[in-house]
Amino acid sequence: MAGGWSKDGDVQEQIDNTVEDAVHRSRSRLPHGESLRHCEECDEPIPQARREALPGVRLCINCQAEHDKHEKAFSGYNRRGSKDSQLR
Repeated sequence: MAGGWSKDGDVQEQIDNTVEDAVHRSRSRLPHGESLRHCEECDEPIPQARREALPGVRLCINCQAEHDKHEKAFSGYNRRGSKDSQLR
């Protein structure tokens, strides 16, 4: 049941878009290509098991953990249809 100016299914469409965006964002951040044998940042060897488990890995575990600490948090809130997002 839609209310106001919204059509039936708009809420579900927004949920689906939010999930699709999150999946796309996560997939785009996955490493790809050939893994490095030594870390890009500290030049420590990257274990074979890590290189096999995560193809395209470029950082050792310690540097990756530090990198992940500084990642900007993602809100996950889909603002495509909000009036506020259209004003920006």
